[in-house]
Amino acid sequence: MVRAVVGANWGDEGKGKITDMLGKESDIIVRFQGGANAGHTIINDYGKFALHTLPSGVFYDHTTSVIGSGVALNIPVLFQEIKGIVDRGVPRPKILVSDRAQMVMSYHILFDKLEEERLAGKSFGSTKSGIAPFYSDKYAKIGFQVSELFLEEKALKEKIEQVIVQKNVILQHLYHAPALQVEEIYQELMEYKTMVKPYVCDVSSYLWNAIKEGKHILLEGQLGTLKDPDHGIYPMVTSSSTLAAYGAIGAGIPPYEIRQIITVCKAYSSAVGAGAFVSEIFGEEADELRRRGGDGGEYGATTGRPRRMGWFDCVASKYGCRLQGATDVAFTVLDVLGYLDEIPVCVGYEIDGQVTTEFPVTALLEKAKPVYETLPGWKCDIRGIRKYEDLPENCRNYVEFIEKQIGFPITMVSNGPGRNDIIFREKDVETK
Repeated sequence: MVRAVVGANWGDEGKGKITDMLGKESDIIVRFQGGANAGHTIINDYGKFALHTLPSGVFYDHTTSVIGSGVALNIPVLFQEIKGIVDRGVPRPKILVSDRAQMVMSYHILFDKLEEERLAGKSFGSTKSGIAPFYSDKYAKIGFQVSELFLEEKALKEKIEQVIVQKNVILQHLYHAPALQVEEIYQELMEYKTMVKPYVCDVSSYLWNAIKEGKHILLEGQLGTLKDPDHGIYPMVTSSSTLAAYGAIGAGIPPYEIRQIITVCKAYSSAVGAGAFVSEIFGEEADELRRRGGDGGEYGATTGRPRRMGWFDCVASKYGCRLQGATDVAFTVLDVLGYLDEIPVCVGYEIDGQVTTEFPVTALLEKAKPVYETLPGWKCDIRGIRKYEDLPENCRNYVEFIEKQIGFPITMVSNGPGRNDIIFREKDVETK
């Protein structure tokens, strides 16, 4: 069976915890898109970790962790992560890397930094991990696949020479930076070859055989629906599809094999980076939620930047779950809201005097004002509770109100940062 864990919103929903938890009953865990530009924070028996490329289920010794062909593969970051977890007592993970995955090059990171500097106040809020230049090259057909590391020296150097001609014009005349050199790029690729060679695999064939053998496969996505380049808040989006449907492509499996799509929503909203955020809050109200939120505060796992904070957005989350094709919703960090007397929930957008519950295109989104309903808080700590019926009544009312608004079943409620801080619920027939 194949299932996917994806985000409903801007990313930072707590997908890492859900993947880590579900890894216990998985044989194979696949990262299918994105790169090291975002992170998943994991808290388990080994400690607290921020992963950027490794799948979040890597902490189990019975699982195989797979880097799919849809990933923007930064090889040094991958191996730094492996070393980082092993040095802290985690068993060395079993890793497979798709021979069709493409590599983030040092010059991708360079171009990302230079362009953000050039744009200055009009930048896209990039993490400067090279992701946009990487995907630009991939779709311009001038990227480097892992398989190309094994070309003969002459053929590989010829390709490098072709690739850097255009790049050097831009570097020298737009950014006034030194030109790239063929030999330096070749040596970089040879270093990557030495590192990755033992792990290279025909991943799609491997997964096809695993499916036929009845293995449990978990697909892990990065970021969330609203950062998807086709369906998100364009242009303030990422450069690869964040949807579960892309999991089939990024992993290399038939789409009909994905039987369960667990879409993760936070009990409030947060976002890193620029872009429309209708239910965003500011000042002391935002600072208090940020300080209490997540585990140790709401700060980006990759950048360390303070996350933008907001109340739960039913319009965005309903849209996000629909685009993902959610079969289940995992509702995270509910415990954080226990300090509030009342909790606002965004249930609609007012745009040009009209209220809508449908998520609009970016130009209209920029004009949207939140329409709130306020629910009573529960004013107590809910960590440690394992049964849904043991939650305070107002807490259950909050969950059920949001479930009705978004129209998708909340079957998991996370009430703490640890692997076991989870409550399972039966599906409500009305939300199916």
